[in-house]
Amino acid sequence: MKNTIHFISGLPRSGSTLFSALLRQNPRFHAGISSPVAPMCNALLNVMGTKNEFATSFTDGQKKSLLTGIFDNYYHHLPPGTIIFDSNRSWCSRLALLNQLFIDFKMICCVRNVAWIMDSFERLVQKHPLVYSRIFNDDGERGTVYSRTEALAHHTRTVGFSLAALREAYYGPYSSSLLLIDYELLARFPQKCMLLVYDFLGEEPFEHDPENVAFEEADFDAHMGVPGMHKVRSTITYTERPTLLPPDIFEKYDKINFWTRPEGTAANVISVSAKEKPVG
Repeated sequence: MKNTIHFISGLPRSGSTLFSALLRQNPRFHAGISSPVAPMCNALLNVMGTKNEFATSFTDGQKKSLLTGIFDNYYHHLPPGTIIFDSNRSWCSRLALLNQLFIDFKMICCVRNVAWIMDSFERLVQKHPLVYSRIFNDDGERGTVYSRTEALAHHTRTVGFSLAALREAYYGPYSSSLLLIDYELLARFPQKCMLLVYDFLGEEPFEHDPENVAFEEADFDAHMGVPGMHKVRSTITYTERPTLLPPDIFEKYDKINFWTRPEGTAANVISVSAKEKPVG
């Protein structure tokens, strides 16, 4: 690629949109909500896979060229020298592929206490009772807070898949390419967190403005049936609040925060409770 590319991944409702909004303040950076690049790569891999009659027509070199071509063409409109942050939660499960395609890429993973992730989804549902979200497949899933959280936690669904992919990346052979950022710290101390991000990336620091980060993807959110899902307020604040979840549900998901335990990984972590590894 003519431009440097890094990746944003991690867990849903954990600050990735806020993080992208901050990155966008730097004129050298390009960032946004989830892009279609990851699913396009997956579709191409299926076409080139063994189940396709043309599988033997592709060499490994051709496969790499075709896959990197997706990035080149999707981002061709950006000027040379732009540092691109492509966002998709599935990138955590594709570190081996990315290691084949790019040299020295970095991945920022936004994380959050899983109980509060579930609370955040439930808050969106309760806020828009007249809208049936595409997050849930049918009336059985969207029926109660118990069925909704269970659906989200399934290993192929929004929260469950993201957790599994992040766990794979966190304990995998490419974990040194990761920087995990806890949502609470990003919201409380955005400027300090961003300095650590620049150090991790090896880029010259930029003075970000946490008082002017308004961002919205109204059309995308309306299409998903979740108004306001990617809305970022103009000023970054962290507000403590009581949970909407029943106590048994909150307790169930409150302990699934493996990134607060640094053993067995080379990942860098900016977290409230972790024994933080040096960044850089």
